[in-house]
Amino acid sequence: MVHISRRAVLASAAASGATVLLASQSGTAHAAPAAAGDGARAAGLTGHDPVTLRWLEGGTPAELAAGTTWGVPWPRGAFAADQPFSLTSDSGTQVPVQTWPTGWWPDGSVKWTAHAVADSAPRGETYRLEAGSPQAPEKPVRVTGDSGTVVVDTGVVQVTFGKSGNDLIKSIKRAGTEIATSGRLIASRQDSAPGESSTVRSETFTSTVKAVHIEQDGPVRAVVRVEGKHRKGLRSWLPFTVRFYLYAGSDAIRVVHTFVFDGNEQKDFIDGLAVRFSVPMRGELHNRHVRFAGDGKGVLAEAVQGVTGLRRDPGAAVRAAQYQGKATPDTSTWDTRVTSRLQWIPAWGDYRLSQLSAHGFEIRKRTKEGHSWIRSDGGKRAEGLAYVGSPTGGLAFGMRNFWQLHPTELEITGAASDTATATVWMWSPRAGAMDLRFYHDGMGEDTYDKQLDALEITYEDYEPGFGSPYGVARTTELTFWALDATPTAERFSELAAANATPPLLVSSPQHLHSAGVFGSWSPVDRSTAAKKTIEDRLQQMHTYHREQVDQRSWYGFWDFGDIMHTYDGTRHTWCYDIGGYAWDNSELSTDMWLWYHYLRTGDATAFRFVEAMSRHTSEVDVYHLGKYAGLGTRHGVMHWGDSAKQVRISNAAYRRFHYFLTADERIGDILHDLVDSDRTFLALDPGRKIREGAYEPDPAALGISTTTDWGALAMAWLAEWERGGDPIAKTKLINSATTIAALPNGWAQGGDIRYNLTDGTYTGPTEKSVSVGALSSVFGLVEVMTELIDLVDLPEVKAKWVEFCRLYNGTKADQIATTGSSWGSLNLGQAYSRATAYAAKQLDDSALATRAVTELRKGAAGYPDSLSFATRHYEGPDVLNPVDEAPLSTNASAQYGLAAIQCLALVGNAIG
Repeated sequence: MVHISRRAVLASAAASGATVLLASQSGTAHAAPAAAGDGARAAGLTGHDPVTLRWLEGGTPAELAAGTTWGVPWPRGAFAADQPFSLTSDSGTQVPVQTWPTGWWPDGSVKWTAHAVADSAPRGETYRLEAGSPQAPEKPVRVTGDSGTVVVDTGVVQVTFGKSGNDLIKSIKRAGTEIATSGRLIASRQDSAPGESSTVRSETFTSTVKAVHIEQDGPVRAVVRVEGKHRKGLRSWLPFTVRFYLYAGSDAIRVVHTFVFDGNEQKDFIDGLAVRFSVPMRGELHNRHVRFAGDGKGVLAEAVQGVTGLRRDPGAAVRAAQYQGKATPDTSTWDTRVTSRLQWIPAWGDYRLSQLSAHGFEIRKRTKEGHSWIRSDGGKRAEGLAYVGSPTGGLAFGMRNFWQLHPTELEITGAASDTATATVWMWSPRAGAMDLRFYHDGMGEDTYDKQLDALEITYEDYEPGFGSPYGVARTTELTFWALDATPTAERFSELAAANATPPLLVSSPQHLHSAGVFGSWSPVDRSTAAKKTIEDRLQQMHTYHREQVDQRSWYGFWDFGDIMHTYDGTRHTWCYDIGGYAWDNSELSTDMWLWYHYLRTGDATAFRFVEAMSRHTSEVDVYHLGKYAGLGTRHGVMHWGDSAKQVRISNAAYRRFHYFLTADERIGDILHDLVDSDRTFLALDPGRKIREGAYEPDPAALGISTTTDWGALAMAWLAEWERGGDPIAKTKLINSATTIAALPNGWAQGGDIRYNLTDGTYTGPTEKSVSVGALSSVFGLVEVMTELIDLVDLPEVKAKWVEFCRLYNGTKADQIATTGSSWGSLNLGQAYSRATAYAAKQLDDSALATRAVTELRKGAAGYPDSLSFATRHYEGPDVLNPVDEAPLSTNASAQYGLAAIQCLALVGNAIG
């Protein structure tokens, strides 16, 4: 059976009309009334035609890296949350599938379902997903346990997890043979920065398991979550959450590893971070094998004791078997000139493949500790998979985005002994230690006046003590295979490809759109010349930013997934070293633009681009522990360096696509953690640099803005509500929206407006006044309001929001007539064309639709003023490496992208 989470129980109760009492994190119990229509869950369901699924990269993948899990949306009222689904391949074969709900509509019908298939299942280029009874797997996953262990049996391998101690995995067995033991985490630190001290002390920490949770127990997929910290002596630090995914009939284990930095960056310099297994070695030294995946399909295939290339030839059959990873013929059949001298042939017990940059790796080996390493080979970008074992079985181990997340390493030691050690270094000890300290000393900016003055020149919001990495995280994906024999070079290459790019099933843009999810967007439409011009522009912008990643080498453990903010045309480089113009950190909704681009196109490169961004920005740019937990950091030279800690950066709007399309549990954790981020306003004063007097926050009257701040909070509440979570989230979402709308000018209202932390209500002046900023709606506010109004029948909210959308780019006369004041000289008019388009659609106003298209094409304040742009190519000596340059900032691209996508969806007829 599938374990359904507590949020699913709450959703079921809400769907049946029940009132749910639940304590919030502050300890207060709240009642969440059911939404209108919730009682209709059991009746009036319409069903839905079968949905066609395809592999994201196309074709039929050879390997699935254990299995694959994906999400599918359904229109409101189509199915109940307990609807079973069947899966059929394009050959007509029934495929075992596991299904569970991940999102609900307000009426209780299912909005999103997640599905899982194993790599042992029949495979095809396409599949048909439809309502019906699923095929049962031939070898279902089974989960058992006792007081000390949890055992997962896939029907092929048996994995034993420890509930305490140092080992996350105690053993992996296949057909009774122990393939690996003692799976644990390793972290090492030194007490000073590289090269800054003549005396460096270092120490190594080992994982200590605190808790083990069974999140799913089959029949197709089992998920085990292990939590703990790294420990040595009395010190425990670097908390981790590691999820293990096992699929029916599979010999693979997918692993998602997350750690949070909770050290002191001035003296805790991490110089190694790894997952390590012990691998029992069997057979003669010449029948033990090592494999490394190189660039592309490349494979290094060697034996621990090689008998090829010798002065004396053991025989063609012997050479062929050893090279192919098979057991060699009995030594009695060899040339005796070799067998009599086997003891003189070196046994290479230790190997390592080190990828210390995105541009090169090297493989080295040695006989054993105490002897020198020799260079074996090298290349540019390794796929990130290794193997150690023999014809009777062994362990393949690898890391996704291996070269992109450098400095990384795959290491094998002791292969010539009874037990080898297989280590995936997520941070290689050969790279030197991490240095997470802030990159400058603030230049004496010890007062707010000085800090604000510095902001005028570097666009960096500096403040002493705020550039701390305490609480940032990183997630890494890995795969381990318990193989029954040394794989052939072809099979090993296939495993490496699946490890590097795990295959994913997806539904079409047309189906995603027809389900009515994610607000205002539509599939690509080049049906007219005018629309084609916009579509070509959108594709050109996307391609440019995606290709900049490789041209500018935006890779590395802490950086991969992000892109830069602003371009320096004089140096022909992005402003990587200039304050707030460096890393983008989700500024102006870059993640959201890229997710919508994928939804519209279904393009695999678009998905992989934004998937990496979502993984990065949700971990590195957001605090998960400490006083800033729940906040993100504004754009800057270092991802955590700027002193502006904001909910607009930790925004759930940027992660939600990833969760529903893949059912990724780690992203789900992050969404859940953001639900109470309104409480951060008790600890941190967002207006401290301009405030006069002490900050004395009142939980019943907090100064949380109704636009930039509220938009981010609202999406966290909406995501929690639709995922069936804490009903307090729904209460706060509805209460806050209705009380903002009740203000005289709604989202444009000025004056002293206050937020009540307990119930989410806003109070403010009863007289009209106006306070509108250009940034107010460009961090997801437009998008969350679009979805909220579609989900819930709140006429007053809808009317006041449509008014805001109509007036932002409206005439001063109209603004004065409606709100009593001119809204001033506002920026980002092109970005707000989507607000005008939304108003046009809601009011069925063709004149507004025409105005929206004019605003989109007009541009404003440095934003594109035409629908075409040209790139210019530079080579040395003008630049270090060949690059393409375009007159774009990431802000401009993201906001034009969102505006164009929504205008196409809302007022496409007016575009021509």
